[in-house]
Amino acid sequence: MVIDLKNTEDTRDVVHRAVQALTEGKLVVFPLETVYTAAASALHEGAVARLVELTGSGDGNQLADRPLFPLAVKSYAEALDYVPQMSALGQRLARRCWPGPITMVFPGGQPESLLRQLPLSVQRVVSPEQQLGLRVPGHQMLLEVLKLVVGPLVLGTAHSAPHPEPTTAQEVAQGLGDSTIMILDDGRCRFSQSASVLAVQDHQFEVLRPGVVSDQPLLRLASQIIVFVCTGNTCRSPMAEMICRKLLAERLNCPLDQLEEHGIIVLSAGISAMMGSRASPEGVQVLKDQYGLDLSNHVSQPLSEQMIRQADHLLVMTRGHRHVILTEYPDAADRTRLLCRDESDVSDPIGGPLEFYQRCAQQIETALREWISEFVPLPGH
Repeated sequence: MVIDLKNTEDTRDVVHRAVQALTEGKLVVFPLETVYTAAASALHEGAVARLVELTGSGDGNQLADRPLFPLAVKSYAEALDYVPQMSALGQRLARRCWPGPITMVFPGGQPESLLRQLPLSVQRVVSPEQQLGLRVPGHQMLLEVLKLVVGPLVLGTAHSAPHPEPTTAQEVAQGLGDSTIMILDDGRCRFSQSASVLAVQDHQFEVLRPGVVSDQPLLRLASQIIVFVCTGNTCRSPMAEMICRKLLAERLNCPLDQLEEHGIIVLSAGISAMMGSRASPEGVQVLKDQYGLDLSNHVSQPLSEQMIRQADHLLVMTRGHRHVILTEYPDAADRTRLLCRDESDVSDPIGGPLEFYQRCAQQIETALREWISEFVPLPGH
């Protein structure tokens, strides 16, 4: 049964029909941003067994010597229920890549994991070697279904060997040849290429299967991002950005312009900043005279939702800045902290004499020296 989403008046009806089918133990083929993918309720043993039987031999679903049947979850937050001890790198990639065309494989033997609540036969399918694949797909239809269905979904390739992975509903129908399966037709998939599959453990990742996202973007996505936040992004936060770069370069024994090659990106932004303003002349002079740093090319930018979502560390100058961020983005609480660990504010020197900027820079440097070891731990620590 093929349902044409482009000619459907109310997609909510299709969502409910798909949820009902999955709840009843049927398979549904969804259009993803990558390829068409079959799904079964992870709570229904019979449906998962049928998914394995139907699609388990598909070449596009093979990793090493076994098929991969990842769980589809609705969000990064839900992923933490299945991998509660997710590493900082895993959390970083999940925040930045999901929803999207990346499946991540994590150590699956964590006793607090909700995986233990799934039927044993399903656990053996999705985590046969103490590894668990997770994905938050980037297609709205499946995301809407995940909001309503109970539990995660098990994903499998919507084809059987030797057919290639399907990028249209017609290819699915031809490859599977089973008219009882619900197929949701949304035309050709956006990328028409398999998802990238990464194994993530501790502070490293390995590409198990190349896909939509290539190596260079993956390296950038895996980088640690530090964002300094003040009000206008013309003095305090840009000074902190440059001083932090200097301290990190010294710790890593590398030039300032090679920090990104070491997996660290340092930025600054302002809560109320206008785009395109230059750094204050006093700030430029202080950094040049005291640190040998050039702030003259700085251009201000407002703090964006994307920055907040992607940052590993949001270091703010005052408690007021933290309050503003967390009022709108409470999920960022564990990553939004005062620069000064004694909870004191870094006062705004704007409009004051040069000595205000000198004291401000010294306060920032002192505070940053307490952070550097957290940003770049020494070997063995």
